[in-house]
Amino acid sequence: MTPRSKAGTALAALREDLSGEVFAPDDPGYDGARTVFNSMIDRRPAVIAQCESEADVVTAVRFARDLDLRVAVRGGGHSVAGNALGDAALVIDLRRMNEVTVHPAAQAVQVGGGAVMGDLDRACAPHALATTGGRVSTTGVGGLVLGGGSGWLDRAFGLCVDNLLGVDLVTADGEILTATAEDETELFWALHGGGGNFGVATSLTLRVHPLPAFAIALLLYPPESGPEVTRVYRDVLEAAPPEAGGGVLFMTGPPAPFVPPQLVGTLLCGAMVTYAGTEEALRKVVRPLLALAHEAELVTAMPYADFQCMLDDPPGLRNYWSAEYLTGAPDGLLDVYCARAAAMPVPSPSKHVLLPLGGAIADGPTDYPVPYRKSPWAVHPFAVWEDPADDDRSRQWVKDVRADVEPWSTGAVYLNFTGDEGPERVAAGLGAENLRRLAEVKARYDPDNVFRFNHNIKPA
Repeated sequence: MTPRSKAGTALAALREDLSGEVFAPDDPGYDGARTVFNSMIDRRPAVIAQCESEADVVTAVRFARDLDLRVAVRGGGHSVAGNALGDAALVIDLRRMNEVTVHPAAQAVQVGGGAVMGDLDRACAPHALATTGGRVSTTGVGGLVLGGGSGWLDRAFGLCVDNLLGVDLVTADGEILTATAEDETELFWALHGGGGNFGVATSLTLRVHPLPAFAIALLLYPPESGPEVTRVYRDVLEAAPPEAGGGVLFMTGPPAPFVPPQLVGTLLCGAMVTYAGTEEALRKVVRPLLALAHEAELVTAMPYADFQCMLDDPPGLRNYWSAEYLTGAPDGLLDVYCARAAAMPVPSPSKHVLLPLGGAIADGPTDYPVPYRKSPWAVHPFAVWEDPADDDRSRQWVKDVRADVEPWSTGAVYLNFTGDEGPERVAAGLGAENLRRLAEVKARYDPDNVFRFNHNIKPA
């Protein structure tokens, strides 16, 4: 147990040495600093250090080690599991380190550890460049990428980790390392899906791709049309070029200009197709979906960075998500998927999504700890609600979706889509053989498991 006088002296020194702000539980602003996207997460860190530089991160890590505190790392704070916070821990809050520098000639971008996708997308847009990055603008780049990284562009450009060129990392002993394909190669491998287990990523370098045009199609159908819509969607996407992505989903009708007023707040079946190319090319792909009777449609070219904001979920709501990666999408799977939509919390921002994979995802590097790469489809139940009285019902709906599709599950899973579902799910998200290798890397860089507020890998 650390003597109080030592803790008080160390905290005073941290306030003096850190460029950014430091919050302890009795400080004004502490509650705001510990608020994250998922309002179900209510944790009370011992200290929150809002770092402004890599030197600040080193100082904060050494402070934590001196007082024997565990460390949580906050980038976007978007993790449904609440990994950005830890009770009685030090939180290293990177949000002030959100600078983005684009290198067009090298087709690369350097991203601060606290940047969110909106920062990255807006910086790349003037250069007509982009990289795979989530499905909303508020997701933290660091957590997204290091966890594997799935997004609208993954069929065209691969998973986020497939575009990872380098990571600047502060380790558990306060050492600064740069991991690339040439330096710290085993650590670099581990960062391709192993998440925040190995240190604080203060900067990431990513490959970017030319994206001179981008277009979307969102078609809304009555929910009873779900079985027909999902079958056509499956056939369309399985035949489509890798430039096409998206998802077929059940959702609450949004208050958007293209949605008839009588459909707002009601359950709808939606077909979303994104296209890394022109609207003309997109329209050829979605012709069979347009031929189905539908209630509303939006088919248009638009800047990718604008689209990334289109489905942003409001903060301050309660969230419970999960996923199953599938061997395929036969009619039987589609039937049980559609049937479960009736129990989805409505009206709410909840979504019941079937995502197409394949393309550059399946063709990407097979060595990384992302065992879901070869799955052609994934189910992603995404419960979002406001009233705590709905907690049990909403969580049960997500669990029921997983149970329904279990006969088609590969067993692998993308961990960024899940909360804390236990060590067996962590193993499923990394692969058993990969997990053994990752545990050895963990033992080398974080033998005391200082960074444990994550989908945790225990040191070998």
